[in-house]
Amino acid sequence: MSTEAPAIRLSGLTKTFGAVNAVDGVDLDIAPGEFFSMLGPSGSGKTTVLRLIAGFEIPSAGTIELFGHDVTGKAPFDRDVNTVFQDYALFPHMSVLDNVAYGLRVRGVGKSERRERARAALEKVRLGSFGDRKPAQLSGGQRQRVALARATVVEPKALLLDEPLGALDLKLREQMQVELKELQRELGITFIFVTHDQEEALTLSDRIAVFSEGKIEQLGTPSEIYERPISPFVAGFVGTSNIFDDAFSQRVLGRGGAHSLRPEKLSIAAGERAASAPGEHAAHGTIAELVYVGNSTRIFIDLDAGKRVVALEQNDSGRLASEERGSRVTVAWNERDIIALAS
Repeated sequence: MSTEAPAIRLSGLTKTFGAVNAVDGVDLDIAPGEFFSMLGPSGSGKTTVLRLIAGFEIPSAGTIELFGHDVTGKAPFDRDVNTVFQDYALFPHMSVLDNVAYGLRVRGVGKSERRERARAALEKVRLGSFGDRKPAQLSGGQRQRVALARATVVEPKALLLDEPLGALDLKLREQMQVELKELQRELGITFIFVTHDQEEALTLSDRIAVFSEGKIEQLGTPSEIYERPISPFVAGFVGTSNIFDDAFSQRVLGRGGAHSLRPEKLSIAAGERAASAPGEHAAHGTIAELVYVGNSTRIFIDLDAGKRVVALEQNDSGRLASEERGSRVTVAWNERDIIALAS
């Protein structure tokens, strides 16, 4: 069993702004070398936690440890972390190379060494030939890579990333997700990533903390968060879920309490039929709407039992949306795919 200290340890971390508890007693350990994401909607506390770790905010209560050292009251420059922001914060009058070398210059590294290290950092993000350009001469994705090179060239023990891909278009964001994960693996340092994009968190992370109202609602691996959400909030925020309240669960599932069922776990058959296999449930309804999303179609069904559900079907069956609105169907699912949720 490893006795290595956590890269980040938060104990009872609390931050209040007036009457608002932005962060409410968070306890969290993040392992060295982990790609850790803090996921949640605006106002959930995730960015405030990142700012507390960075030293940009002072906690109202609790402690912050970095690699076994209490840094709760230390200034940002006394913490062995660096931050990448959504707006990149590059100096427009400096060349790309000088931007990357700036942190080394502040630390008193000699000119020849800092330029050599800056060039090596640019090579790692595939911008080795862009050193003489100004930030305005780069694309959004290239500026993002410069910001990453500048943050990593000083060799921090942990890198904090505050929604760094939020300003990029979808295609570029997906490309940068792959590059970011590859860079983290190459560097081997702890990445702490803040995002409100659940797909981004699932794609990049070793573990995810889902935040709500200043607290961690659920902590786990991407598959644990997605496949086994523990509450209606997590089930609804991370991906799409059909959430059944107690009354519906008793009526259709034959059990009490709240439950979740992912759209891709539902199958649809034309007409009305009974459950045909052990552990299968079936309900009848009418197709209300179909939404084409490229590789799949979202099918909204109004169940006779009094609830609208959504199913996800891959577009490999030749289904024609225009012919199916109003059709009677049977919706089926397996007992093992029903997730009990805490109230």
